[in-house]
Amino acid sequence: MVLELVTTRLELAGFLTFYARNGLEGLGRIRDLRPDGLVLDINMPEMDGFGLLSRLKSAGTFYPPTLVLTARNKPEDIKAAIAMGARDYLAKPFKENQLIARVGRLVRKPKLPSRSATRPTRQHEPNRSSSASGNRGDSFGSVQSDHLIFEV
Repeated sequence: MVLELVTTRLELAGFLTFYARNGLEGLGRIRDLRPDGLVLDINMPEMDGFGLLSRLKSAGTFYPPTLVLTARNKPEDIKAAIAMGARDYLAKPFKENQLIARVGRLVRKPKLPSRSATRPTRQHEPNRSSSASGNRGDSFGSVQSDHLIFEV
């Protein structure tokens, strides 16, 4: 139920989402999809979130920015996740606006420097968020995201 809530809410905010139901499946999907960000639960079957973080870190090849979203909120869990490379940690229950803001910050791509040194210009991109026509966008304000994987 939480998985559906998180993916639905993030899709409504304009993120393209993919998910896995266990740690081993998640590891494979991360390697195949190379997402811009990862929302990860610690309590998963087959391989928990700590195992997944550890495998990603030890592989040393691709490690997406990671937000841990879990019911586990002990200080030692938070420290362990951050030590393994997670950038953020959000404990359940959470507010939807917190989730959207943190995922947006997680996948924010750096802005390119202005081409004009004398007169900076602001470039606006069209809002590509979800529309009634069924087109799934991949933006959240000025945040662009190609792939996100969510496991809760």
